[in-house]
Amino acid sequence: MKVLVIGSGGREHAIAYALSKSPKVDEIHAIPGNPGIAAIGTCHPGSVEDLDGILKFVEEHAIDFTVIGPEVPLCMGLADLLESHGHLVFGPTKHAATLEGSKAFSKDFMQRHHIPTAAYKEVNSYEEALQALAQFDYPVVVKADGLAAGKGVVICENEQQAQETLKDMMVDGALDGAGSKVVLEEFLNGFECSLLCFTDGETIVPMVSAKDHKQIEDGNKGPNTGGMGTVSPNPFLPEDMDDIFKTEILDPFMKGLKADHMDYRGVVFIGLMIENNQPKVLEFNVRFGDPETQSILLRLDTDLFDIMYAVSTKTLKDIDVKWKDEQVACLVLASAGYPGSYEKGKVITGIDKVSDDIIVFHAGTSFNENHELIASGGRVLNICAYGKSLEETREKVYQAAQIIDFEGKYYRKDIGLN
Repeated sequence: MKVLVIGSGGREHAIAYALSKSPKVDEIHAIPGNPGIAAIGTCHPGSVEDLDGILKFVEEHAIDFTVIGPEVPLCMGLADLLESHGHLVFGPTKHAATLEGSKAFSKDFMQRHHIPTAAYKEVNSYEEALQALAQFDYPVVVKADGLAAGKGVVICENEQQAQETLKDMMVDGALDGAGSKVVLEEFLNGFECSLLCFTDGETIVPMVSAKDHKQIEDGNKGPNTGGMGTVSPNPFLPEDMDDIFKTEILDPFMKGLKADHMDYRGVVFIGLMIENNQPKVLEFNVRFGDPETQSILLRLDTDLFDIMYAVSTKTLKDIDVKWKDEQVACLVLASAGYPGSYEKGKVITGIDKVSDDIIVFHAGTSFNENHELIASGGRVLNICAYGKSLEETREKVYQAAQIIDFEGKYYRKDIGLN
């Protein structure tokens, strides 16, 4: 099989890495890919938003199966386009992808299908938003309605911060239009949990749990990022939550898909807040989480291609999805200044010096004119390791983090602890 992976981040590198282990996968291609993927496949220039260009590539290169990594091409309808031309694809349709593409759409879906979530108010103007603030206590959560690369959620501690955030999003256009509509949301207490599931629209199979660390600073402080690291399993998750997740979240979610005629074949990422063993949904994402994927897929003990093919062909019920017992940690090395402005082009050294049991996924790297590996993104590298305990995995990734270096390297010191 010739498989095409769409995307260029650590998530896509992890997907390509897992697919490369399948005896059924003969060739891996990526658009645009990254230096890490290039070591196990062939990368091709192009934009994930060039849907017609991707379709042309699939047909000219006789691609058998396409895996869509990022949310933007899904929300643009890439899965629909490829399927309409007879090509197998892993990823939900444009209609289903609106669950991530619009926070207001997602909240309405949850409300109609009795999926527990925070109280909220959809607002369409700055003036309406200011008036609606009176309905909420502080802290209050301000969410841009549209896609904002993981940066469209702000927890506001007081009215002044809320007003400034709303002005940034709705008046000043700080998120390139993603905040022209906003959802104001009740702040939930508890701990966060990432629940990822494979689904073909008929069957849903939860993956092993993971704990993401969104905020930039130790102790879960500072602005939100796309994620600064993960551990799997989630050390804070009570052992008896599976039945609760199924009854209160997954069953009504699947009923909602069918009731709303959503063709959903791919991964659903469910962001949860859990307090007193009661989960509430923070958000739906319609693709693998990043960097949850990096730790979760390393624990997968079933051929990823078999699972993805079954999802695409609506035969997921026939697959026995198994997982390894080992724990995995994933530590993000970021550029100084992220998630704000940061410098690019810093030369990366030391990857070839880490121990053999360390897996390094490329998240924001490229080559300069001297063919030196350089940092080209906010999140640069994902250092991953297996272990029999959380302590062992943490020790391994933090040792590697000291060996790998680039100017301005930054990482959290408390992954798995907070």
